[in-house]
Amino acid sequence: MNSRERFQAACRNGKVDRPPVWLMRQAGRTLPEYRELRANHSFWDVCRTPELAAEVTMQPLRRFPIDAAIIFSDILVVPDAMGMNIEFTPAPVIDQTIETMEDVKALKRPDVEKALGYVAGALKEVRSQLGSERALIGFAGAPYTLACYMVDGMGKKGFVKTRGMMYSHPELMHALMDKVTDVLIDYLTMQVESGIDAFQVFDSWGGDLPPDQFEAFALPYVARIMERLKGKGAASIYYVNGIGNVLELASQAGSDVLGVDWRISMEDVRRRLPGRVVQGNLDPTALYGNPEDIGNRVHRILDATGGQGHILNLGHGLNPSTPIEGIDAFVRSVSTWKKSS
Repeated sequence: MNSRERFQAACRNGKVDRPPVWLMRQAGRTLPEYRELRANHSFWDVCRTPELAAEVTMQPLRRFPIDAAIIFSDILVVPDAMGMNIEFTPAPVIDQTIETMEDVKALKRPDVEKALGYVAGALKEVRSQLGSERALIGFAGAPYTLACYMVDGMGKKGFVKTRGMMYSHPELMHALMDKVTDVLIDYLTMQVESGIDAFQVFDSWGGDLPPDQFEAFALPYVARIMERLKGKGAASIYYVNGIGNVLELASQAGSDVLGVDWRISMEDVRRRLPGRVVQGNLDPTALYGNPEDIGNRVHRILDATGGQGHILNLGHGLNPSTPIEGIDAFVRSVSTWKKSS
C-alpha cells in the first residue's frame, strides 16, 4: 500500500499493512525551515498566499515518512471571512466580539470561493505535488470552538463569556452557532472539491463543557456538518480536546474517525467504543523523551487497538520546541511495531 491508500483504508476501518501516521500541527511551528520562512512573512501572509501555504505544508513530508499532509492554515480564517478582525500577536486576538443578536446578524455569510479561495488554491497546489502517493487533509474549527474566540475575543482559560452566554442567553448562542455552521459547511465543501482525502473538525474547547451543554451546544452543529458532507468524497475526523468526559456523545456526531486526546487511554476508548475508528493519542510532550521510550509508548498505544481502525497521531498538536529527533522517532516507530498474534 502507498501512504494514501493506507490512510484511506484506515478511515474506512479497512485492512492496512500498518496503521497510517501523521501529526497535528506538523505543518509549521517546529521545523527550522518553517521558522526561516516566517522570518520574512507574517502569519497571515503565509495563510493567504497559496504558494507559501503549500510550501509549509510540504516541509514535514520532506523530512519524515508521514502518510498524510495537513494543509497549513488556521481555524480563524472563517470568522475573518465572516467580517471579524483577527490579529495574531502571536496569539489570536479579536477586538470586536459577539455580544448581541445584532452582532450575530451583522456577520457575513461569505462566498467562500471568493473570501477563502486562497485555501482552495493551497490545497490544489499540495494535491498536485502529492500526486496519488500521500493523503491530503483539510480542516476547520468546530462551531463551538470558533464561538469561543468570537465571543471571548482570544484564547482565555475557561471562556467565561462564551459559556456564560449559553446559560444567560441560549437563543443568542444558538443563533451564532447556526450561522457559523452554515459557513463551515460551505467552507469544507470547497475543501472537498479542492482534492482533500479527509477533513478534521477541531473542537479544541469542546471538552471543557459539561456533558449536557456539549450535547446542546456542540454536538448538534458538528453532526449537521458531518451529515451535509457525508458522501461528498472525503472522510471526516472529529477531534475533541478533553474528549474523555464526552466520549460517547462525541461519537454520535457521525464522523468516520474520532480523534482522541492523551488524557484518556486507548484501552479505555476501545472498551467504551468497541470497533470505532480512532485517531491518536500520544502525549505531545512525550516527544521530548528518548527515542526508545517514544517507540515503547507508541507500541503500547498500537497494542491497544491492534493497529486496526486506528490512525496514529498525537493527542494534541506539536509544541514549537519539540525536538526533531522526537518527531522522527514517533513517526518511524509505527514501522517497527509488530501485531501480537
